[in-house]
Amino acid sequence: MTIEQLTQIIPMIEQVQLYTTTLTYRPAPEVHAILIVRKGHVTITSDHDASANVCALGYALDPSQGSVRIEVPRTKLAEYALITYRNLPANMRWSLHGPLHTFSEEKIHYMLDELLRNRDHQRSEIPDYEQAAERFRERFMLERILFIYLYETSMKREEKSSTHAIEDTLSYIHEHYMLPLTLPMLAERAGMSEGHYTVLFKKLTGTTMTNYLRAIRMNKAKQLLEHSDLPAKEIAQRVGYTNYFHFSKVFKKEVGFPPIEFQRQSHPKI
Repeated sequence: MTIEQLTQIIPMIEQVQLYTTTLTYRPAPEVHAILIVRKGHVTITSDHDASANVCALGYALDPSQGSVRIEVPRTKLAEYALITYRNLPANMRWSLHGPLHTFSEEKIHYMLDELLRNRDHQRSEIPDYEQAAERFRERFMLERILFIYLYETSMKREEKSSTHAIEDTLSYIHEHYMLPLTLPMLAERAGMSEGHYTVLFKKLTGTTMTNYLRAIRMNKAKQLLEHSDLPAKEIAQRVGYTNYFHFSKVFKKEVGFPPIEFQRQSHPKI
């Protein structure tokens, strides 16, 4: 399901219920459900997927999954809620299922508490116009919960995909540090803008792409200076520096000695 799909349907709540024990959930036709974990975690298995899914935030249950077992750990406390609902129009394509992520647990739990309080009221004692207002308010809160899960799950997946793209370029840097690598080249390889790549790269590595590349080149240069008799100028070229004087300046700044002096200390006879 997408956010665009959400704007085209009317979710109508059927039931909101809290549980603290293991449950086998059997959905009725065209009835969807959102599982919200309030405390601890649960394990979810379905008829269509024998593998267990550990859930500590939220999970969307699709009627096509068939029966779902929601298991509470034997030695730990857990509390979870199930919100079951129908969509109008009923034939609207709806593909929200599986693990859900959120950074807004407090908001979701607040709205869940409101839904539970509303459901505790005896609606037969409430005037019709108040019942209609409550149903509208419930629908609004459910739509908000669905929106948060949709948007923030999408953000999580995008972040995970972007992380993989950054990790791919890190491997590329380690294998091709001797080539003239540039920020635009690596950002294009990751499939993102230079600005986005720069932010994610620093978030993942703690430094900039330029500093990261320089550190790799300096480490490789030190290894060659320590364990080979190659001239410093050739080593500079092997680690990606076509200008020896620039290499020497950077090396001295990073290591504290010019490359030739560092090599002499590593090989006293040189």
